[in-house]
Amino acid sequence: MQAVMAFENAPPFAAPLRFFLTAPLFAVLAGLLIAYEGPDLFASRWMPGALAVTHLITVGFMLQVMLGALIQILPVVAGANLKRPLAVARIVHLGLSTGALLLAAGFYLAMPALLSTAALVLSLATVVFLTATILALSGVPSTSPTIRGLKLALFGLAGVVGLGVLMALALAYGWALPLPALADLHAGWGLGGWAGVLLAAMAYVVVPMFQLTPGYPARPSWWFPVVMLGMLLLWSVAVSADQPWLVRVSQFVAAMAGIAFAGLTLRLQAKRRRARADATYRYWQLGLSASIVALLLLAISVLWPAAAEIEGWTLLFGVLLVAGGFLPFIIGMLYKIVPFLGWLHLQECGQAKVPAPAMNKLLPDVDTRRQMLAYATALLLLLAAVPFAGWLARPAGLAFAVANGWLWWNLMSAIRRYRLAEIDILRKLAAL
Repeated sequence: MQAVMAFENAPPFAAPLRFFLTAPLFAVLAGLLIAYEGPDLFASRWMPGALAVTHLITVGFMLQVMLGALIQILPVVAGANLKRPLAVARIVHLGLSTGALLLAAGFYLAMPALLSTAALVLSLATVVFLTATILALSGVPSTSPTIRGLKLALFGLAGVVGLGVLMALALAYGWALPLPALADLHAGWGLGGWAGVLLAAMAYVVVPMFQLTPGYPARPSWWFPVVMLGMLLLWSVAVSADQPWLVRVSQFVAAMAGIAFAGLTLRLQAKRRRARADATYRYWQLGLSASIVALLLLAISVLWPAAAEIEGWTLLFGVLLVAGGFLPFIIGMLYKIVPFLGWLHLQECGQAKVPAPAMNKLLPDVDTRRQMLAYATALLLLLAAVPFAGWLARPAGLAFAVANGWLWWNLMSAIRRYRLAEIDILRKLAAL
């Protein structure tokens, strides 16, 4: 059973838009930091520069877009109307942007004060967001896999932020905690329990809607988020009880669940009714393929633990899953969501008297295709920089910054065309 879309409940365009337009700038900053640090950044996942880049992308880019998307999609898909959505968006956006910068600076400069401040700011922003969304969702029944997935994703968000704050404070104050094990668990909650579950919940709606595929089968749609979060809870218990074998079991099952979801989506895309492949479709193809390879690497390292000790294995996994998997999913969705929301609000502006311009007039496909080629080039350079950092680290960082700067430019151009169309519609209405 698919969620029913209620577009009349959509919040003001400015509420999600501020997140969508800010996020690419954090990815640009991450690319510039890669270029500045060069080969040293690829020496280990624990390098200060690597930690800073990781959180610029995961918090500054991914979390920005996902929270903005939730502010938009909760009222439309779940009927969960946030009270004062613009005020919530302003507070959360400010806290998230400030916290991401402080966190990256704290890692890069190894300054405990910045880490503890970032933990406070990010936790407050998350509490504001979770409070607003939980109040909105109270009493909303889970009548579709999307609605239940959205609810479970919020649980994943609380888990990843809670672990992140704990580790940031441990680093700042020297608490004796098993930080490597907690860091892996933190990544699992962030990429699996939060981003993975939210991605699936949104895919149930946006893939059939924008890519004209058949709907997702009901049974796997209901069970994927439950299995993923169940394995993360098991992983958490295993870390607390110091049971490495149980950690490996939970990691393996979670990896298999992710591969199954990606494979199912690829199969549905093969049955799409739209013959021409646009940039969104290609971005999703890239993200699904890279995610499957990354999760296979994880599964292999579970079955053969020595693989994780191979030089570059963990970095390759991270680049594949984050830059190759999640970011293409998110960029692909931005290229549909932003022009669609612009078209939707222009429809309302026209009052059924003046037609709104088509979505491809707000964001032409040629612009998105060219940016995707730039991003694919940057991704290939990042992957090649793992074994050949001395030669390719700086070119990869610059290419990543350019590709994400291009993304920002495309989105800003869409908003500029939206504003011009709005002025034109209002002028025509006044002349009627």
